[in-house]
Amino acid sequence: MKIMMKAPAKINLTLDVLHKRADGYHEVEMVMTTVDLADRIELEPLKKDEIKIISHNRFVPDDKRNLAYQAAMLLKERYGIRSGVSIGIEKVIPVAAGLAGGSSDAAATLKGLNKLWNLGLSLDELAEIGAEIGSDVSFCVYGGTALATGRGEKIQHLPAPPNCWVVLAKPTIGVSTAEVYKNLKINGLRHPDTRAMMAAIETKNYDEMCAHLGNVLESVTLKLYPEVAQIKEQMERFGADAVLMSGSGPTVFGLMRHDSRMHRVCNGLRGFCDQVYAVRLLGEGMPID
Repeated sequence: MKIMMKAPAKINLTLDVLHKRADGYHEVEMVMTTVDLADRIELEPLKKDEIKIISHNRFVPDDKRNLAYQAAMLLKERYGIRSGVSIGIEKVIPVAAGLAGGSSDAAATLKGLNKLWNLGLSLDELAEIGAEIGSDVSFCVYGGTALATGRGEKIQHLPAPPNCWVVLAKPTIGVSTAEVYKNLKINGLRHPDTRAMMAAIETKNYDEMCAHLGNVLESVTLKLYPEVAQIKEQMERFGADAVLMSGSGPTVFGLMRHDSRMHRVCNGLRGFCDQVYAVRLLGEGMPID
């Protein structure tokens, strides 16, 4: 029995950091939504009691550094699973891009193994397990659109945002999330208006959604990595309605309503950026099946 799962990318419509917590994590407040750019996960039982990661992408680790591996190991240990599994990861989401690719792979693995191993866990239970693997995994278990608080693991579901095109552009650099947070000066940050973003989504108001995009990590990443600032400027120049960096970067996304504008932005960016994608907002959450 083979199980195939989709693992969609996410973007941050807002990302706010409130303070550093006693446990060393940062208290965050983020509005996130999934987009129609997805890795594909293929799960197949193995007779031998091992976890095998198969990927043709040289940037995907095939050992316990891989979040999908960690997801499988966690379920095996918690539920006493004595059989093995092969996890095939077909990467479409760029690696280390601020799009939660690894977290989404882990979430899809949790959901797929729940079926493969007949564990009968609910999405809420899977999201709770996901929180032990990484901050974005809980959100990725549900997908859709949500406010994430705490260190990212507390999820409040939101309706689908107004539909539009999303153009994603990733420069050929990686960004260290740890380095970005280390350089973040919380005093004096311009905080995004999270409540206004949530209201824009609730009322399906596209202009208000564009007006309230905000990510405090831009204050660090754009200074450390001028390539990211350059992509942001170019995307604005080519006519995106609103532009923001996702996560800690380096991917930048632009929103636009019309096909003609989307094509213009994509064509303009392809001149100096290899990884450019035009996708739609998924909006709704992924079913458990």
